[in-house]
Amino acid sequence: MALNYAEKWQPELIDILIQGTLTSPFITTNVRWLDAKTFHFTQMSTSGYKEHSRQGGWNRGTYSQTDVPFTVTHDRDVEFLVDKADVDETNKTASIQNITEVFISTRQVPETDAYFFSKVAALAKTANLSTSTALSGYTKENVFSKIKQAIGHAKLRRYKQGGGLICYVRTELMDLLELSSEFTSTVNLSQVASGGRSIETRVTSIDGVSILEVIDIDRFCDKFEFTNGFAPAADSHYINILVATPRTTFTVPKIASIYTFAPGEHTQGDGWLYQNRAYWDTFVMPNGVDGKVDSIYADVDTATVTSEDDGG
Repeated sequence: MALNYAEKWQPELIDILIQGTLTSPFITTNVRWLDAKTFHFTQMSTSGYKEHSRQGGWNRGTYSQTDVPFTVTHDRDVEFLVDKADVDETNKTASIQNITEVFISTRQVPETDAYFFSKVAALAKTANLSTSTALSGYTKENVFSKIKQAIGHAKLRRYKQGGGLICYVRTELMDLLELSSEFTSTVNLSQVASGGRSIETRVTSIDGVSILEVIDIDRFCDKFEFTNGFAPAADSHYINILVATPRTTFTVPKIASIYTFAPGEHTQGDGWLYQNRAYWDTFVMPNGVDGKVDSIYADVDTATVTSEDDGG
């Protein structure tokens, strides 16, 4: 009988995911599902005060409540057949675990980041919270002020004051920031998440906002194709700056299943059959005042990924 190794190894698998993802602060499993794939965000608004009359009586106000549904759509799976001749039966568990670790580290983890960055960038564009700047438009003289402007953009100040903003920048911008005469803080190699469990990258702070370097630029695009793994779409752009807060932005895992079938337990071939399914999505909640998204921001390169790679 097949076993769900995602349940057996859940602590180890989650640890692998957290150690490799730049976006681990946004991963949450504390979601109350209303059906197979949807949860709701309830938004309430009320009317305000009116002038009090000393002749008696009260001004009756009104309230409204709206349920905003969020539906998971990113449903992924893969299977591997490992021939019996290549696997010693006594090493079955180790072999399964090895495949799991390699796949999650080299495939699932990067895709989790890529999906997060592209989803947030797309939502920022829809909400008119995005800009486009050529990479050449950033210099050591202006990079500090441009990043400072990004994290202070529009209503982001509200979330910045709460200490919840995280700002991601591409490597070139972190290089320029280290050379900036305006920037007086230190850039350190540090962990993304608390407890030393996350990926090590260059991290600094501006106005209390953590600034994180995205070293793997192939994860840091505003649009991807997910046909076979993930790859930048033909009309995609590298992201220069992306800002979000874990208070309103969530990566929600719905299903994480890993199964293995021994030889003879399936009809796919003479060997061990490994299956992996991951069903998750990234969501940005609207604010509770007017129901608009206002807690994210993105600045993308003006050149497409293809034209940049070709020297365009």
